[in-house]
Amino acid sequence: MSNPLLFFICVVIWGSTWIAITFQLGDVPPIVSVALRFSIAALVLLAFCLVKRLPMRLPVGIHLRMALVGFCLYTLDYTLLYHAEHYIISALVAVLSSSIIYINVVLRRALLGKPMRMEVIQGASVGLLGVILIFWPEFAMLQENAGLWLGISFAAASFFFAASGNVVSEQILDRGTPVVQMNFWAMTYGIVFTSSYALIMDLPFSLPSSHEYWWSLIYLAVFGSVFAFGAYMRLVQQIGSDKAAYVVLMYPVVSLILSTLYEGYVWHWQAGVGVLCILLGNAIAMGKLKRKTPVMAAG
Repeated sequence: MSNPLLFFICVVIWGSTWIAITFQLGDVPPIVSVALRFSIAALVLLAFCLVKRLPMRLPVGIHLRMALVGFCLYTLDYTLLYHAEHYIISALVAVLSSSIIYINVVLRRALLGKPMRMEVIQGASVGLLGVILIFWPEFAMLQENAGLWLGISFAAASFFFAASGNVVSEQILDRGTPVVQMNFWAMTYGIVFTSSYALIMDLPFSLPSSHEYWWSLIYLAVFGSVFAFGAYMRLVQQIGSDKAAYVVLMYPVVSLILSTLYEGYVWHWQAGVGVLCILLGNAIAMGKLKRKTPVMAAG
């Protein structure tokens, strides 16, 4: 698949999962829902591997790294993010999520010895301005209190671990590890960690009878996890985790479109300018407007 198509798949699916997640909230603890989501996704990936007779044995060293991806990307990222959303509004979460791109750039240089691509930093900065403009009216709802800073701390930690998982994934894929098998093992390790956390916290594993819950869970597992993460990891493999991470700045565009169609969202001028900034930032980050920007080579 081409990079634009992979990017499109990630943005459209993950931009729409926010609606599906709303049907997950209620009787089942969020972390239990996450464990169920990745359990279904891992089973689908396993079935695919068995049908295609893909080799499942990988070196021990790769397994250790995949366990780290499962711990960072599929456990701590989601766990901390759910905690953050108890304290801060989604607009602030969307803005803070842009930090993933900057952290990726730094970690790629520190851990992988890869250059810091300035077009990614420049594009992310323009895109961040766009996200701020889109959510500008919602920032009026922010209230200064202890919960605000606690939520920001949870969100910052969540995005740090998400970026860490991205960079470790890139390292694994650079060694020729197949995307499907890597995702299966990383998700499986994530299930172990997430379920263990739920057990330690004595969270109930009761299953709801709501049809909406199960349909949304299947959508999140199959589309949000199997297809989207598969496309995303392929993108990481082909263009690097720093450029691939720009998908986090594109979510608001999809969310606005869906909200306009189904929730009667009324556009304001800041949102229009914000969308243009995000698209411009994406073009810069992907090198579409590249002029020969300087590259900061690793030591």
